[in-house]
Amino acid sequence: MPAYNAAATLERTVADIPNGSVDEILVVDDGSQDDTVAIAQRLGLHVITHEQNQGYGGNQKTCYRQALDMGADFIVMIHPDYQYDSRVIGVAVEILRLGICDCVL
Repeated sequence: MPAYNAAATLERTVADIPNGSVDEILVVDDGSQDDTVAIAQRLGLHVITHEQNQGYGGNQKTCYRQALDMGADFIVMIHPDYQYDSRVIGVAVEILRLGICDCVL
């Protein structure tokens, strides 16, 4: 999750991820000025922090690089501001796992 000042919505986004649909949740905080990092840590998420804001593109690059370094077979980008509904993660991963598509947007 590329995060910036997402304290108000992060917990709901994580709570809506279907149980068993992900092995790891990565949050890359892009210099938030709120409690995003503290909430992510309290939820037991893997947290990477940028000391300085890298912008959306820079944050996404860190997300992808870190996920690959962690050995991810599939990467699902969900924003913690609930821009996308995290309840669809299981469906997206299953489509990828079955080889129906190489990419799900």
